[in-house]
Amino acid sequence: MPATRSGAGQSLSQRRRKARHYGVQALYRWQVNGGSPNEIEAEFRTEYDFSQTDREYFRAILEGVIYHQPDVDAAFEEYLDRDISELTPVELALLRQGVFELKDRLDVPYKVVISEAVALARKFGATDGHKYINGVLDRAASKLREAEVKAG
Repeated sequence: MPATRSGAGQSLSQRRRKARHYGVQALYRWQVNGGSPNEIEAEFRTEYDFSQTDREYFRAILEGVIYHQPDVDAAFEEYLDRDISELTPVELALLRQGVFELKDRLDVPYKVVISEAVALARKFGATDGHKYINGVLDRAASKLREAEVKAG
């Protein structure tokens, strides 16, 4: 039986998937309009149903990226084929969220981080954007999670 938390039968992985979904949207919103993590979280919790969402994970993504954005960006910039300013807001939000997870959420396997980011890129990004996200995160994982990647 999958691990569950107070989410009416939803597994932790399902609740985290929802947190990532809202996380990318919240990061997009922050990139476009600014604001503090608390303001953005309050806005999202008012506008969306968070009952099936890992709220702590959502908060960790939002605060982790916003408060450590220069470090997060630096961890993937070298793998880009263009300047970071030329990324679409969706690509940037996906890469920031994915790299944050690779750097700071060692409890989540790197393959899961990449797979979830690719799924979100298919949903929110351009037609073949998921391939780009996959490539950048895969290269970042090789450095950020070197031992895990080598272990297979």
